[in-house]
Amino acid sequence: MGTEHSKSEGRRSMVFLRKGPKLPAWEDALLSGREPKSLLKRGLRYVSLSLIMKGMTTTPDFLWGLPEVQKLNLSRNQLVVIPPSLGKLDRLVVLNLGGNCLKSLPKEIGLLRNLKVLFVNMNCLTEVPAELSLCRKLEVLSLSHNRISQLPLSFTDLTSLRKLNLSNNRFVQIPLCIFALRSLDFLHLGSNRLENIAESIQYLVNLHIFIVENNNIRSLPRSLCYITTLELLNVDYNAIQTLPDDLYLLRRLRRIAWNPMDKGLHIAHNPLSRPLPEVVEGGLDVLFSYLREKKEHN
Repeated sequence: MGTEHSKSEGRRSMVFLRKGPKLPAWEDALLSGREPKSLLKRGLRYVSLSLIMKGMTTTPDFLWGLPEVQKLNLSRNQLVVIPPSLGKLDRLVVLNLGGNCLKSLPKEIGLLRNLKVLFVNMNCLTEVPAELSLCRKLEVLSLSHNRISQLPLSFTDLTSLRKLNLSNNRFVQIPLCIFALRSLDFLHLGSNRLENIAESIQYLVNLHIFIVENNNIRSLPRSLCYITTLELLNVDYNAIQTLPDDLYLLRRLRRIAWNPMDKGLHIAHNPLSRPLPEVVEGGLDVLFSYLREKKEHN
């Protein structure tokens, strides 16, 4: 009897050991009894994992045991914190954390040395860790719809950055570090609290799209006119009264644009001094001719 009883107890112990720790209910439902690796999708270029809109309030622990993942989408959940374990996923190329409740990012994000695309839009960030500047391959960064008012000076190291979205934040001026990002071709600072554009904007010599709509900008700097690569300049909904005479140098602006998606010069809803409103109604060619003649007579 004693021997049979001890064998039975041993079998139960072995079963218990094989089962391992019990997962949280939502995490168990996510896996549905499968191995975590079964959630990965292996495409031609990337190994990806999408956990979009899963109602997650915390990141699943099994995630940090998947170092092969290269594209990770955790957007539109209810995440409050991203743990330091994020640094373990050092093969990440694309990371989407948009639409959560994040108040900060872990400094370990700087360990993601292969990261090229990062979305942290629509969160509750008030600052960005300086360690993000260690992600030297970063090309696309969206921090829109947060509560950020400044960027670390170390951002000057992000020399590969091409597209930067800082719209709907709390910037009073364009952060100085941005003017060192010579590879930028897209810069969105709409819906902030900007009152001016620094003359240093001229250093962004590859800028194609520059959006500063819905701010408190009163005038445009002359140096802006030297970014001859500009194809879309949106200064709608500001406090602009006059325009720099050299604006006609921006020859890649093809038209006065009204549709937000159109390339050209967006200058609606500004208190332009006369005769500028009437001139603008005549189209971009008329405006440029007016400014050119005005400069010649001065």
